[in-house]
Amino acid sequence: MTRTSTRTLNKPVAERKSSIPEGLWLRCPGCGQMVYRRQMEANLHVCPECGHHYRIGAVERVKQLADTGSFAPMFTNIESRDPLGFKDLKKYPDRLRVEQLKTGQTDAVQAGMVFIKGRQAMLCCLDLTFMMGSMGSVVGEIVTRSIEHATQHGLPLIVVSCSGGARMQEAGLSLMQMAKSSAALARYDRAGGLFISILTDPTTGGVTASFAMLGDVIIAEPKALIGFAGPRVIQQTIRQELPDGFQRSEFLLNSGMLDRVVTRHDLRSEIARLIDYAGM
Repeated sequence: MTRTSTRTLNKPVAERKSSIPEGLWLRCPGCGQMVYRRQMEANLHVCPECGHHYRIGAVERVKQLADTGSFAPMFTNIESRDPLGFKDLKKYPDRLRVEQLKTGQTDAVQAGMVFIKGRQAMLCCLDLTFMMGSMGSVVGEIVTRSIEHATQHGLPLIVVSCSGGARMQEAGLSLMQMAKSSAALARYDRAGGLFISILTDPTTGGVTASFAMLGDVIIAEPKALIGFAGPRVIQQTIRQELPDGFQRSEFLLNSGMLDRVVTRHDLRSEIARLIDYAGM
């Protein structure tokens, strides 16, 4: 009886499992504190302890910026092909299909008409969750069409950049998107448009070297990595120690390359204020 009772009492202890679901808490990379995930998400994906801005995808970005129910997606039927027959560890079409299934998006960009605090605008957001937001032919085409639509209809243009740069699987074709989008912006500027460029973490490579830095007003989120090549590559090239915060938003603001650094909570109000200033 004693042995039976002991086994009966010990069995629940041996089978006891944690009732806390995985992923409910996460450690903030900014302050190192444990953060309740739902609290962070409700806070616009910003750490409530230190203000660290977590990276978010285009779908979440549109949701944060747009007035509820106002976003009207455009150019959703454009998909990448494989003119170069590119293959690294995977064939390019196979890699695209994996990304499409993972994200539910056709490529690394979302674009459409939107209202932001009642102001109508053209919004284009790069999507970091799709191949690191890399700019291939589709991204370049949708960005360019967004610019052209804003030009034709006299709308403010807002582009949120979040990208690792040009897409290597499309080689020179991806680099051509830099010239195409920049030329479209030149026409938009001659038509008197207002281009608000928003840089988030990270904005690098060919995106930085083209439309991202051509805004009439250039805004960045706090501590976003912004540059052409990464700081490690630069340091290895020039063989010098880089200043603290090099290529971060605050450093670039002090260097005159940005107009302002704006927190995610203030971004909608800042965009609305700029549109009003421009009289659009």
